[in-house]
Amino acid sequence: MKLHEYQAKQVFADAGIPTPPSQLAETVDEAVDAADEIGYPVAIKAQVQVGGRGKAGGIKLVDDADEAREAADEILGMDLKGYHVDKVLVEGAVDFTNELYVGVTMDRGEGQPVAMVSTRGGVNIEEVAAEDPDAIAREHIDPSFGMHPFQARKAVYNAGVDQEVAGDVASVLQTLYELWTEKDGSDAEINPLMVTSDDEVIAADAVMNIDGDALFRHPDLAEMQDEAAEDELEAKANDYGFDYVRLEGNVGIIGNGAGLVMTTLDLVDYYGGEPANFLDIGGGAKAERVTNALDMVFSDENVDAVVFNIFGGITRGDEVAKGINEALEQFDEIPKPVVVRLAGTNAAEGMDILNTDLVEVEKTLEDAVQHTVELAEEVNQ
Repeated sequence: MKLHEYQAKQVFADAGIPTPPSQLAETVDEAVDAADEIGYPVAIKAQVQVGGRGKAGGIKLVDDADEAREAADEILGMDLKGYHVDKVLVEGAVDFTNELYVGVTMDRGEGQPVAMVSTRGGVNIEEVAAEDPDAIAREHIDPSFGMHPFQARKAVYNAGVDQEVAGDVASVLQTLYELWTEKDGSDAEINPLMVTSDDEVIAADAVMNIDGDALFRHPDLAEMQDEAAEDELEAKANDYGFDYVRLEGNVGIIGNGAGLVMTTLDLVDYYGGEPANFLDIGGGAKAERVTNALDMVFSDENVDAVVFNIFGGITRGDEVAKGINEALEQFDEIPKPVVVRLAGTNAAEGMDILNTDLVEVEKTLEDAVQHTVELAEEVNQ
């Protein structure tokens, strides 16, 4: 479960991590009243669970009530990368001199939690990791013992954080790890952790993702789930009983089996595309289930083309083909181009059944993915 920024900040503040004064608002008038009470300048921030809000116009810094009203009116109700904005966080602006990054997640390669610190906060940390991995200091933690204070200090020192605030940053990092452990977190991060001219550190953003299977241990967090405004597509996936994760690309992916879908995602990336989702329809999928899967992917406005990758074991290729035909025959015009690859049980029968006026067929997974990436690129040209 993903917490919204305002929810994560409350969790952080309750644990002693400094955060700016803030109020949640659902109307323009509420946003202006909150800004007046907090005192200008303030930031008005869209509360949607997606990265890059600032670049997409979802965060605005304002200096007076007129600007606050205009900004809130623009942000509330906007479509931000496919997410409808119905809440904003009105937050006191921080006069900062530096922006840091601190985070905790699981390093699956090492089989241990890892704490991370960087002096290059305020930007996409994934880009920093790809372009300059040495800019992020990492400290692996033995979960049997937890994070020792010296490990937090070591990570901060290795990151090159200024000595004046190193102790406070280390304290924030250790608290973040303790929260990650206590709350059964999958990810916890602050980006940016701002340093003020008075050498104070303040969490200007907050990310906290919780293992949904552990929510029974955290009734206080479970109560936030309804407020977290689950993405409409992910809610629909729950209704359909799919394993689904929404991503930020434009190539829709449907497959049967987590490994097969992950392989397809990797190939989309390999051929220069960006996956829009992870969607596993599971084994033994009948025609209705396939129809539901296509309905989901077509509902994602970010998707420009769809690759359907099925390897039949329990799942029969002819049933999948029937589902694809049934789904696509409902449309006067196919909303997105669909490329299909069938293999395994009854694949030949499925290939015979497929309506090639509605889909394009490729024999190999590599050809199917490459063709889909090309189709998605053509839409954006």
